[in-house]
Amino acid sequence: MEQDDKQSGGGERAAWMSVLARASYDDLLAVAAAIDLPDAEIVKPAESGTLMIEARAGGSGRRFNAGEATVTRCIVRTGDRLGYSYALGRDKKKAVLAARLDLALQDDARRKEILAAVVEPLCAAQTERRQHASRSAAATKVEFFTLVRGDG
Repeated sequence: MEQDDKQSGGGERAAWMSVLARASYDDLLAVAAAIDLPDAEIVKPAESGTLMIEARAGGSGRRFNAGEATVTRCIVRTGDRLGYSYALGRDKKKAVLAARLDLALQDDARRKEILAAVVEPLCAAQTERRQHASRSAAATKVEFFTLVRGDG
């Protein structure tokens, strides 16, 4: 998770929210079973919408609109704390669960326990999947070269 934190340029919360957003509902449910989630009032129910995806030509060139994506968001509250979630797709159950996990992670007394039980296993699994996909793609890499015949 430390690596994701440094890459995102944000704080610790941005890192765990990123991990929660990338996880599937089943993965979140499996790891959340290990902790006691706080009861939460739903401030904004899970709702889906679209957002515009921007890209850069060559990764650093001019920005352009690459297309639209569906995103689901949810906001929950306990006391004066708010838990947020934003995730690609339309899975409303995942958005509510991720928001409740974000809320639980804001509790200073339980943060280390929840990071160890929830976020770190999810982050490790996501890193492994990313590395596996990278290795699979590298195995299909084709090197092109040109032979030059004579001077002519």
